[in-house]
Amino acid sequence: MTSTAAEVRNVNLPEPGTYTVDAVHSSIGFVARHLVAAKVRGNFTQFAGTITVGETLETTSVEATVEAASITTNNEMRDNHVRSADFLDLENHPQFTLKSTRLTSKGGNDFELVADLTIRGITKSVTFDLEYLGTNPGMAAGVTVAGFEATATIDRRDFDVKWDAALENGSLVVGNRVTLELSVEATKQD
Repeated sequence: MTSTAAEVRNVNLPEPGTYTVDAVHSSIGFVARHLVAAKVRGNFTQFAGTITVGETLETTSVEATVEAASITTNNEMRDNHVRSADFLDLENHPQFTLKSTRLTSKGGNDFELVADLTIRGITKSVTFDLEYLGTNPGMAAGVTVAGFEATATIDRRDFDVKWDAALENGSLVVGNRVTLELSVEATKQD
């Protein structure tokens, strides 16, 4: 019986190769607290990324770029405010970037992905909980797709997003902690 590359590598990941993020079947989202009482969800509609699965975890990497102007929270007034210098400062920082620095197995399909995340020109190391969802044939003959989900929580102040409007009782209008939610379908290119 022959072993697959994933079994030889002793990790559960797709076959080695370059996978391109399919933006039509993927989402880059976030959740932030508003007035402590509600969670506001938003996403970015324009992004690109590449996942390079190597023979080892050390040779596996992820890179992505997000167009900050593509933010949508289903409220035009809020979206325009978030695009302003109070939050994302699109005039000076039109893109976010993510570049992995380490991938470690937590067992099975679960991994820890450490990446340099750049928002507003500030780069911080962020740890994502990553789940590999599996690999299947794509819709077109000879195409392979792989699925992943990842989450991380950041403090927006670490990226100089310091708009701190408060209520008379001292509660913040917008919470400092933001949860990032990535759901990715990627197509193998080679």
